[in-house]
Amino acid sequence: MTIRIGHITPSSNTALEPLTYAMNAPLAQSVTHHFSRMTVTHLALSGSSEAQFQLEPMLAAARLLADAPLNAILWNGTSASWRGLENDLRLCEAITNETGIAASTTTIAFYKTFREYDWKRIALAVPYTPDITEQIGTEYARQGFEVVGAASLGRRENIEIGATEPEPIRALLREAAKSKPDCIAVVCTNFNATELVEEMEAELGIPIVDSIAITFRE
Repeated sequence: MTIRIGHITPSSNTALEPLTYAMNAPLAQSVTHHFSRMTVTHLALSGSSEAQFQLEPMLAAARLLADAPLNAILWNGTSASWRGLENDLRLCEAITNETGIAASTTTIAFYKTFREYDWKRIALAVPYTPDITEQIGTEYARQGFEVVGAASLGRRENIEIGATEPEPIRALLREAAKSKPDCIAVVCTNFNATELVEEMEAELGIPIVDSIAITFRE
């Protein structure tokens, strides 16, 4: 029996699809991944950014995925990390009500993992602007997690985020590690820390929870 997973993906994302396929390679005979895009070009605490994450565009992407026989649908994006978990819970309920398919999201996967491993002191390593980074800290606190350190690149355009080279990501992780957290959360599904996790965990001695990998695990 083949398990088929659908992903709702930001339109300007270039990282998560190839990385998901690479992680799935050992399972390719039994698990497949299928993608539907919705418009997301920039990340900011603004009306234009907020408009990208409204329910109907996400449901439209879910309906297209549901034309295929799927076992689950994932919102492969981290917007609820600053917009609030209730948005993803509402989205999952709406997807399941409309399609009959179980749904989850990257942000839900993060919180499940933090609780699974009893990680309460979190450091952030993110590409975002300082205001979004600060809002993620506020939302994490609402869910019972303390952000003890945060490192950000200050980028707004998703294409620029996806083009980030490995060395700035390494530097970001090193900066986040200075706060001695239980784990480092890399919050963005267009940010290729995924291929650096094993290397940087060995260097830093701290678990790294990467958005793309944690969504794949979900």
